[in-house]
Amino acid sequence: MNKIEKALERTRDTKALIIGRGVVARTAEMFNQLFSGEKAIIVADTNTWAVAGKDVLASLEKAGVPHDESFIFTDPELYAAWEYVVELKAVLEKTTAIAIAVGSGVINDITKYVSGMLNRKYMCVGTAASMDGYTAYGASITIDGNKQTVDCPAPYGFVMDPEIAAVAPKELVASGYADLIAKIPAAADWMLADVTGNEKIDQFAWDLVQNGLKESLSNPTACREGDVEMTEKLCEGLLMSGFAMQALLSSRPASGTEHQFSHCWDMENLCFNGKHVSHGFKVGIGTLASTASLEFLLEQDIENLDVEKCVAQWKSWDEIVEEIHKVFDGKPGHLARGLKETKDKYVGKDELRIQLEALKKAWPTLKEEIRKQIIPFDEVLDNLKKVGAPYEPEHIGVSRERFRTTFSYIPLMRSRYANIDVVYRLGLLPQLTERLFGKGGIWEVK
Repeated sequence: MNKIEKALERTRDTKALIIGRGVVARTAEMFNQLFSGEKAIIVADTNTWAVAGKDVLASLEKAGVPHDESFIFTDPELYAAWEYVVELKAVLEKTTAIAIAVGSGVINDITKYVSGMLNRKYMCVGTAASMDGYTAYGASITIDGNKQTVDCPAPYGFVMDPEIAAVAPKELVASGYADLIAKIPAAADWMLADVTGNEKIDQFAWDLVQNGLKESLSNPTACREGDVEMTEKLCEGLLMSGFAMQALLSSRPASGTEHQFSHCWDMENLCFNGKHVSHGFKVGIGTLASTASLEFLLEQDIENLDVEKCVAQWKSWDEIVEEIHKVFDGKPGHLARGLKETKDKYVGKDELRIQLEALKKAWPTLKEEIRKQIIPFDEVLDNLKKVGAPYEPEHIGVSRERFRTTFSYIPLMRSRYANIDVVYRLGLLPQLTERLFGKGGIWEVK
């Protein structure tokens, strides 16, 4: 049994996957396998229609699959926003047809969400290796200017031709690479959560993401240049991440500190040069931040940690609430989220003592495991540069001052335990911030 077959045994939603050259011609074969006797409707935009939509339609017609007229978004500024959800919902409500989303990101998210709203399964034909979300449950939708992940099932079937993905716009491949390299520090975060008793590692989900991951990331230049073999490895790595999230019903296998930066900027509706910044590009900068934080932790003498000093300095919940109000002054959305998310992971002094003692005991071995797990900061930066992804915060419209401010938000923005929480609970966040943004720091603020 190969890796894909093993993955499909544990996935909640996706039951079929075809990946390889020329497989778009087999779309009808998968549709009949999954939806025998049902009617299809293709959902695409003008770009995805040109590169794959026409071939999907030809496959359906050749196999005699009944289908409605294809629905094609024509807005050149299309993104996963509520108004487009409403537009597609109005179309799908008038038919019983099963949607075939032709597109990996925006089209897939919109179709996934609307199909979920209508309690229907759907399938997807990917056109770019742009993110891991296409086989994950949930969709990222901007509602009232606030990008949020909404719960909805992953595609029932997925088709991906790496030859099509290899010739996709280079920024899409770069975005997917940046999203995939994030799985490296995310795994280190999971190791920390496991040791401290916050979230046990699920070996199946771990292996699904991590086995072969560094090989998939090994040649960013080839990915950028459209090498089909490397693009297929990139596609598979992203697909496996989505399957791992399905299997665990959680994004934990693929998301840690680095994604918290992205979520924060999502809430701030981050745009650059008049366009929304892609998920992968935000996560890529977050990966640099997370890697820098992990390397900072590896320098600390945690095996000789003064646990009682940390416990004595630990704030009460009322003091944390006061800090959250201060940090998020003038940001009501952040404030509400910060209060809820931080409450969900807050521990009292006794529990903190237990966690820190466990970390201290494990550290001599754990720090070496983390060192082997992560890719050094300079190499991450170089890989992002080679693949054509942003590698400085200014490349996505985030000033160094704003980046520094975001660091102060991160421990308070999500209930998931990650390396930034270790820094925070050790009382080291001011030192980390100074290391990164002070004189001589990686992102020195002058």
